[in-house]
Order: sequence, then C-alpha cells, then structure tokens
Amino acid sequence: MKRGKVKWFSSEKGYGFIKPQDGSDDVFVHQNNLSGMNWNEGLRDGETVEFETERTDKGLSAINVSRVEEDASGVL
Repeated sequence: MKRGKVKWFSSEKGYGFIKPQDGSDDVFVHQNNLSGMNWNEGLRDGETVEFETERTDKGLSAINVSRVEEDASGVL
C-alpha cells in the first residue's frame, strides 16, 4: 500500500486528491473508495492515508483508502 496526505477533499462533492509520499503526481480519490468510514464521512485535508491505485480512462484513482492513525507523539 502507498501512503500520502490528503491534499484536499470535499465531502459535499464526494471527491478530492491525495499527494503520495513518494512525490509522484496527485491521485484522484472518490468517496466510494474510502474504507472503514460511513458514506457521509469524508477525509480531512492534511491527514495521512494508505491507499492502492488503479488506472482508469481518466488517470490514476485511489482505491481502498484508509486513515493512518498517529500515536500520541504524532508519529505514524
């Protein structure tokens, strides 16, 4: 799985973008591909997530996206 930070996400629109840790291009993320969250729950800008990618006709899309919990010291 890859890791990255949520660049921005709109719960109202149901999509956003993730900036991968490896410095590659931003990846589109749709609300339907969030794991372990309620449908009306979205991602928070700046939070760290793990994800896989799939190639679509519009480019890379994040799938199986889940939050990465930080410990009390802020370390992932």
